[in-house]
Amino acid sequence: MATTVTLTVNGKTARIHVDDPQMPLLYALRNDLDLHGPRFGCGLGQCGACTVHVDGAAVRSCVTPIGNVAGKHVLTLEGLGSPEKLHPLQKAFIEEQAVQCGYCINGMIMQAKALLDSNKKPTEEEIRTELANNLCRCGTHVRIVRAIQRASASAK
Repeated sequence: MATTVTLTVNGKTARIHVDDPQMPLLYALRNDLDLHGPRFGCGLGQCGACTVHVDGAAVRSCVTPIGNVAGKHVLTLEGLGSPEKLHPLQKAFIEEQAVQCGYCINGMIMQAKALLDSNKKPTEEEIRTELANNLCRCGTHVRIVRAIQRASASAK
């Protein structure tokens, strides 16, 4: 049964027409709203490439039904900053050259933002624990941790 789901994405109201409210949020973000920060990785919520924030909490958008986010606030990587005014995490990832292929970076940054929102000065162990369920096959983990530490150092 077709329905319209209304939510706020990156500060703007979005109305998405869906045939099935169980459709993954990821599909609506990428296909209907043309937001390509969140990536399709495993489709099982295990790799983290699709991570977004829903009402401030990091969630895996590939396993979150669009119907479950009606009326909620969704933040994607595109909503963190702009090329003119980067978010401190985006800036730190660039400065530390933490991106290789770039596939995992959306999830790494969005999960790191959730961590820094709750803990402004995490230890290296806390960072590694927070990112343990985000997969990176390129092996840039050391630079990713350094980028998060850099962003943490600039937190007020």
